[in-house]
Amino acid sequence: MIPEALQGRADLYQGSGAAAPVAAGIPTGIRGLDERLPWGGWPRALTEILPEGEGIGELRLLLPALSALTREGKWLAWVNPPHVPYAPALSAGNVDLARMMLVQPDDPLEALWAAEEALRSPVCGAVLFWPGRIDDKQLRRLQRAAEAGGTWAVLFREPEAARSPSPARLRLRLRLSATADGLNLHVLKCLGGWTGTLRLTLPNAA
Repeated sequence: MIPEALQGRADLYQGSGAAAPVAAGIPTGIRGLDERLPWGGWPRALTEILPEGEGIGELRLLLPALSALTREGKWLAWVNPPHVPYAPALSAGNVDLARMMLVQPDDPLEALWAAEEALRSPVCGAVLFWPGRIDDKQLRRLQRAAEAGGTWAVLFREPEAARSPSPARLRLRLRLSATADGLNLHVLKCLGGWTGTLRLTLPNAA
């Protein structure tokens, strides 16, 4: 029972018995995916992407949401990508290149700091981060920063990371499917939602 002195406070969740409301996500732009995610899209929190190989469609999967964020005037921060983002493909996907920043520190701790700062910034809509080795404490720092800024944090990690727990709200393993432009999306973790596999047709990009 909540003490009388604290009743009615707007900053106190009083547990009415119903689930706390889920913050609206960023629409994925992919048929059948939004309705399976409890946020109605990508969560404004930590998401982990674990592709079976580099360049199998992990960025094309995110392209509609990245495009929508830049159209809203939000910035996209790319931290330590393995390659310079390919501008023609991003432009073909309607991403505003003028709203992109590329951060490539030499030191892993500086990269982590840059990702945290970008996540807390109100001008950033998404931070795409290739951290390499990262521990649980560092993951929690990123999760807290993403929630504080209401920003979508996307971490690209090796498939082996699936063996370790993570505070991420959403964890996806990606595998190529037999069809052209196809991708098998396996949900390893979805807080408050479902787990399973979904076969997707990726958005076209140049």
